[in-house]
Amino acid sequence: MKKHNFSAGPCILPESVIEKAAAAVLNFNNDNLSLIEISHRSKPFVDVMEKARSLALELLGLENKGYQALYLQGGASMQFLMVAYNLLNKKAAYLDTGTWANNAIKEAKNFGEVAVVASSKDLNYSYIPKNYSIPTDADYFHVTSNNTIFGTQMKEFPETEVPLICDMSSDIFSRQLDFSKFELIYAGAQKNMGPAGATLVVVKEELLGKVSRVIPSILDYQVHISKESMYNTPPVFSVYVSLLTLEWLKNLGGIPFIETVNNQKAALLYDEIDRNPLFVGFAAKEDRSIMNPTFNLVDESLKSTFDALWKEANISGINGHRSVGGYRASMYNALPLYSVQALVDVMQELEKRS
Repeated sequence: MKKHNFSAGPCILPESVIEKAAAAVLNFNNDNLSLIEISHRSKPFVDVMEKARSLALELLGLENKGYQALYLQGGASMQFLMVAYNLLNKKAAYLDTGTWANNAIKEAKNFGEVAVVASSKDLNYSYIPKNYSIPTDADYFHVTSNNTIFGTQMKEFPETEVPLICDMSSDIFSRQLDFSKFELIYAGAQKNMGPAGATLVVVKEELLGKVSRVIPSILDYQVHISKESMYNTPPVFSVYVSLLTLEWLKNLGGIPFIETVNNQKAALLYDEIDRNPLFVGFAAKEDRSIMNPTFNLVDESLKSTFDALWKEANISGINGHRSVGGYRASMYNALPLYSVQALVDVMQELEKRS
């Protein structure tokens, strides 16, 4: 029996996607060649890249709105650098909501002035700051929509006169938003789309070409757009599996459908965290992540018993990050509701035994 996979990333994938990907590794497109040994310049893979780029825009509702989708490498960490390289002329504004936001700020400081408009570091990033002011002279404002480590998520995004940039690595394609509010979105594939290796970047073309510095070709969004995301050898397998995952999502009913499922999963687990006297949630209730609930035991002496119970129940990947401790149940799009019920059952069993 396959384990209930709550891993924070790489993520759980739909079983049908894994089966198709496995078959493609053996024989792709009935060409008697493996997906991972064909030329990335061959028509079969060029078709994959074109479909993956197009479908990303379609699901986000950004077709024919001046946006380009790219599949690049280096993860979100590379985007911390590329965003600033391509967009920061003099000054940028950032919201500090966790480890990855802080790393993005660190990279941006190499290219110009960085205004940190607000931070939740004072309470170990357990909440999302509110009521901050964004400098109107900033080249852009950068936010992180979902904070995987700490289990917080932005429920609303500010109206701003400057371009809005968002790291959506751990909640992209999970909920309905007006994605046209963002001039640039990036997300590592390994959280909600596919295996590690590819990073989706969705950027409004009119945003680019405004900095005075020379940008190395491999870090220049305009170069990647001109080469249709094929400037250098792309991460073939990751792009292909991301395409399969996006096709799976579209066939289910797209983001509106999966948002309903994700809300059901989150309600099931958070209701148990709040009901069960043995557990306490880490993040502020109004900022709780739908993707990455974080929680702790009230009595740490129960840890060994609880750990034995969830392992016996075939559950994997719920240990919390060292920054927070406790537990983290990452519930990405492909995680079924019955896996969340299995975790809730274990939490209730611990209560009975105590």
